[in-house]
Amino acid sequence: MFTATVRRLTPLLAALAALLVVQAPASAAPLKSIWGPLTLPDGQSAGPTYKTLGVDDVQTAVTWNTIAPKRPARPRDPNDSAYHWPASVDRYIEQGRQFGYTVTVMLTGSPSWANGGRDPVYAPNARDFGDFAFAAAKRYPGVKRWMIWGEPTRRTQFKPEIPRHPSAARRYARILDAAYGGIHRAARNDIVIGGMSFTAGDIRPREWIKWMRLPNGKPPRLDWYGHNPFSTRIPDLGNEPFGNNNNYDFSDLDTMYAQLRQTYRRAYPQFRRRGPRIWVSEFTIQADHGSQDFNFYVSQRDQGRWIAAAFREAGKTNYVAGVGWLGLLDEPVAPFNRTTGLLTYTLQRKPAFFAYQRAK
Repeated sequence: MFTATVRRLTPLLAALAALLVVQAPASAAPLKSIWGPLTLPDGQSAGPTYKTLGVDDVQTAVTWNTIAPKRPARPRDPNDSAYHWPASVDRYIEQGRQFGYTVTVMLTGSPSWANGGRDPVYAPNARDFGDFAFAAAKRYPGVKRWMIWGEPTRRTQFKPEIPRHPSAARRYARILDAAYGGIHRAARNDIVIGGMSFTAGDIRPREWIKWMRLPNGKPPRLDWYGHNPFSTRIPDLGNEPFGNNNNYDFSDLDTMYAQLRQTYRRAYPQFRRRGPRIWVSEFTIQADHGSQDFNFYVSQRDQGRWIAAAFREAGKTNYVAGVGWLGLLDEPVAPFNRTTGLLTYTLQRKPAFFAYQRAK
């Protein structure tokens, strides 16, 4: 009788086990991304270097104001004569196919005809931006991930913006939602990355997520949430909150994810069981000395330790979609040059190069 019962239960248990496997949330390893050039300072292709490093993804940006300085007659048609699409994206896609990496593109900058005659950091008409996003996705079918603007939580990057006030976040929400609609109509399976916040900024990331709302009160549609979690401490998800509860550095990604999950779980069916994954578009640490961009720095050896820690901590999670390092190369030697690269400008490999190469 016992044997017969076991035999009857075995198929059922197997079926249940299979069901559990199917329903378990995906936890793919974070993508190894990087901001870097197509060509090295010596004129050689950067592709073999990306392959040696084990790069999964290279990020680049395109500016709407240079692509469409005049209003297109058919804004959703990438072949409209008003569009001047950069060949560099095609070259990234081609190089990526040859050397094994994908391409993620940031859409940013608004032409004066879409923002009331202002400069490119001013928020554009949301419908116009959605049409541009549609055209971009049609023009570059080799791109599968799209970031919407860069660090709009800073007044230097997105205007009009009032510190500690929700108006800019609400304006951005409409732009992001329009881009989401445009891109997914053009390419159903592409990934739209929104938010794109900064560790602190004129609007702190916790505030930004809270205030990003459409006129109907819902958060804007997105697939992943983008964040640039720069810090003055080595990544460790076990750390206490950075600065205050409104700032999110790399060690606060767990807290950020909890807020995103709470924000999105009731708004959209796909997020009922888990929140949007986090795309770390930019993370880096200056080495040897300060720069015009970073006044905090570490030794070259410790720069490598920071890279190893970032990928190790991200790999512990199922909610970090990728980690993007800024960037491949140091700037040329000059006062206060940026030294966040894996290579010096003369192509010498730093400890950071080997730390990134070993990261999984």
